[in-house]
Amino acid sequence: MKTRQLGKSDIYVSEIGLGCMSLPTDQKNADKIIHTAIDNGITYFDTADLYDKGENEQIVGNSFKNNRQNIILATKVGNRMKESGDGWNWDPSKKWITAAVHESLKRLQTDYIDVYQLHGGTMEDDVDEVIDTMESLKKEGLIREYGISSIRPTVINRFLQKSNAVSVMMQYSLLDRRPEEWFSLLEKNDASLFSRGTLAKGLLTADGLNRANKTNEYLSYSNAELMETIEQLQSLNAPITSVALKYVLQRKVTGSMIIGASSREQLLESIEAYNVHVSEDILQKVNQITKQDVYTEHRV
Repeated sequence: MKTRQLGKSDIYVSEIGLGCMSLPTDQKNADKIIHTAIDNGITYFDTADLYDKGENEQIVGNSFKNNRQNIILATKVGNRMKESGDGWNWDPSKKWITAAVHESLKRLQTDYIDVYQLHGGTMEDDVDEVIDTMESLKKEGLIREYGISSIRPTVINRFLQKSNAVSVMMQYSLLDRRPEEWFSLLEKNDASLFSRGTLAKGLLTADGLNRANKTNEYLSYSNAELMETIEQLQSLNAPITSVALKYVLQRKVTGSMIIGASSREQLLESIEAYNVHVSEDILQKVNQITKQDVYTEHRV
């Protein structure tokens, strides 16, 4: 498993990162997946305080309490659970972030978080307060670096322009190429991409046609367009999952692909696909096969 430098930081992340949101809530089964990831060279693990109302962080923390120094641990903040436990509110205030980071550290059983990410964002946020809070947490040694998880170009642009953020998490795949328009912005600001949804809900796997057949549409793809596109991708001289992964990795701005797995077998399938060589010719062909859409909302 290769690693890449995260933005302008001294942190290096594995090209595949484990998205922990999909982990089972049973500690034993979650441990199997996490240990499989480690055994195969995955060093980057991504969770959030919102997942399973904090239980996900706790499970991840239990798995890493004796192996913390060998992994890069990331979590997110900004979505504040209601006291009733029914839903959450957006709260990017200094007061909440400062309180939330200590709760995350406690659940994760660690003294520091490698990458702390703002879990969303709006143009109504006091971005200067958010950035000041993140910088303060860095000075205290509670976090090493920070970034943002958002698909809103306006929010991302403002955050990068004003901060020392090293990462942006965006949904990005062969079937969702909207972020490509903004990669130069990330590069200009020395920030790396964390791609999520890289396999497009399983549409970019061997089971893609079956999944597409049960899907009315996917983003701007009608069902007919989706079926035709997946058929063309599956006809290439390389497994569709390998093509999907290598397409994202060919981008210089990519730091890590966040791949979720609810079982050990599912994770191993993604790792096996990652290890397959995909030619430059194929990567060029998929540019013509898939759409290069752009975001129609939240424009800069």
